[in-house]
Amino acid sequence: QVLLVESGGGLVQAGGSLRLSCAASRSIFSVMTMNWYRQAPGKQREVVATLTTSGSTNYADSVKGRFTISRDNGKNTVYLQMNSLKPEDTAIYYCNAAMQIVNYWGQGTQVTVSS
Repeated sequence: QVLLVESGGGLVQAGGSLRLSCAASRSIFSVMTMNWYRQAPGKQREVVATLTTSGSTNYADSVKGRFTISRDNGKNTVYLQMNSLKPEDTAIYYCNAAMQIVNYWGQGTQVTVSS
């Protein structure tokens, strides 16, 4: 079992920045792909950023050039740096760890971007 705990959400004005953190209860980055998802009200959950075990990254088109996913192996923590935030980025953001059919989720952290 892996516990994921997100932090760093909040209220920010459009154009601002936030950094989300996801702390894992044990070392998993060598075997599990890490993802950040988000879910806006009335919409399906969508993946916004992926970081593979080899260090490759992938981003949703809507956040490319603005969001950056990274990790600190020593702290068992994954980050999502979000810059140039837009009102449409408002959502609950979830950290996910995935390996084949195994998935772990954090509890989510609210990000609200005001116009």
